[in-house]
Amino acid sequence: MNERSKIAFAALGFLSLGGVADGAGDWPQWGHDQTKNMTCDETGLPDDFLAGDFIGSSDEIDFSTTKNVRWIAKVGSQCYGNPTVADGRVYVGTNNDVPRDPRMQGDRCAVYCLDEKTGDFLWQFNAPKLGTGKVSDWEYLGICSSPSVDGNRVYFVSNRCEVVCLDVEGMANGNDGAFQEEGQYMAGPGKEPLEVTKTDADIIWVLNMIDECGVFPHNITSSAINVVGDQLWVSTSNGVDYGHVETPAPFAPCLILVDKNTGELLAEEASGMSQRILHGNWTSPAYLKSDSLDLAIFGGPDGVCYAFSPKPTEDDDGYPILDEIWRMDCNPPEYRMKDGKAVKYATRAGPSEILGTPVVHNNRVYTAIGQDPEHGEGLGNFVCIDASKEGDITQTGKVWSYQKINRSLSTPAVRDGLVFIPDYSGFVYCLDAETGKEYWVHDTFGHIWGSPLVADGKVYIGNEDGYLSIIPARKEYKKEDVKEIDMGSPIYSSPIAANGTLFVGSHTHLFAIEQAKEASNE
Repeated sequence: MNERSKIAFAALGFLSLGGVADGAGDWPQWGHDQTKNMTCDETGLPDDFLAGDFIGSSDEIDFSTTKNVRWIAKVGSQCYGNPTVADGRVYVGTNNDVPRDPRMQGDRCAVYCLDEKTGDFLWQFNAPKLGTGKVSDWEYLGICSSPSVDGNRVYFVSNRCEVVCLDVEGMANGNDGAFQEEGQYMAGPGKEPLEVTKTDADIIWVLNMIDECGVFPHNITSSAINVVGDQLWVSTSNGVDYGHVETPAPFAPCLILVDKNTGELLAEEASGMSQRILHGNWTSPAYLKSDSLDLAIFGGPDGVCYAFSPKPTEDDDGYPILDEIWRMDCNPPEYRMKDGKAVKYATRAGPSEILGTPVVHNNRVYTAIGQDPEHGEGLGNFVCIDASKEGDITQTGKVWSYQKINRSLSTPAVRDGLVFIPDYSGFVYCLDAETGKEYWVHDTFGHIWGSPLVADGKVYIGNEDGYLSIIPARKEYKKEDVKEIDMGSPIYSSPIAANGTLFVGSHTHLFAIEQAKEASNE
């Protein structure tokens, strides 16, 4: 933080930098916890702040023009990955368009580790591109995965279709783990290894899903890893070819189970969903653990929601697989068939896959269908599923469905008997979590890629036009009660809250936003 920033910081009342504010705790993984419910118990979060003005035509923000902003960290030129916060560190995926290290130049992908109190850069994971172009590692997208932190390890999927495990300390505490080739990894295959420094990531292990699972990632490898005990639930991003005609790996898994300590592949789903892929497989798994149920929940690339047993069994060839417990088609029948003919995919009225993460709450699953934004807007569906059923529960497992929603990329949030879900068209819906009754619909007037945060009695949601909408999280709706904050550039990720601070990532910056404290006289 420069001197100008410190002066502005103090002027706003942030005079004590001695520690992170006490609050309900960290946000260590996508969706806050294993349920992926986008809500937490933070209080005192601001709804009145200014993101600041850019200095001239640069991408630097004049900190003196901000309000209730604790710090701002520059990321790359594109940022889709969601920030996570754990043990005083913030992790965020981005690209390398604004290099933090002169050794790393050009189109590469990064995960930054920042100091939670100050936003200062601590270390980075920086990877070369896969070299396949748009088909499997789209130019300048960066790391789209939201890192998951568990103890002294951080897990994510890289742009190179890998499951990666890092030391949370980076190289500052030495090169730990069996993986000792960080210099070669950063340089790329066949190139001269780079010198490893203390601001580089310490890789503990890497699982290459192309080599180990035979998958073909479409456009980009993108999902968040769910850490459950000693195991990692991971989506593989298997998908169609560049021409969107065939699936190159129709028998490869869409969901795998990995040992978090060793990186060993433990089991794969064998439901056949890769043979039914519509486009890509970018959703993230959720986990339902209750007195009566123990299930991994997964939104399929075929528009079907699945539940799998966490205990692998063996197929006829002795290979470990994940047993399917139930499946439910989240597409209404008329999206798939009309007048006796199959409805074409990527048309407005056609079927969709599941892109947002299914959320589990009270033995129910909430999920929406949607498509790649390049396909435009179209008909959607939002469903509530009874997770206690077994088999094909398309007819028997539906608690309710809501078809007024358009296609959605978002993960819902369930809180106090209400469920909040946006769609790509820019609408935010408030429904009764038990019945699906509609209470209100708010139009943000911009496409929504991210998901809502529900905390402190508010719904926080960003849109492609760069506005963060703050809506009271209640049944009653008054348009005049909605606040909109201009964040200066598009918002494709989702806001989170941790330790009394609201974190909002735009395409170019990560903001730590905190209600200003009264200046102390001491």
